[in-house]
Amino acid sequence: KEGKLKIQPIDDYQIQPASVDLILDKNFLQVSEEGQLLNLTAPTQYEKIEKEKMILAAHSFVLATTRERVEVPDFLAAFVEGRSSVGRMGLFIQNAGWVDP
Repeated sequence: KEGKLKIQPIDDYQIQPASVDLILDKNFLQVSEEGQLLNLTAPTQYEKIEKEKMILAAHSFVLATTRERVEVPDFLAAFVEGRSSVGRMGLFIQNAGWVDP
């Protein structure tokens, strides 16, 4: 309400008592299927995917973006965490850590 934490676009139903539900966008990156082994000394090759809906194969991995843009002031901290209801279906979120201001 004071405008210090900015999330755009956002709908009222996304705002929870102690969190905000973010929605996946349609932009994904998937590790290229060229070569089956990951080499930690070489840059990873990604395939860009743009889809409204994404079906993930078992044991697959994708990078995704959210529909919302989040701006965090320097006196707040934010963290992305998966929903337990989605985790119970076998989809886990592995994030890079804290959201930087």
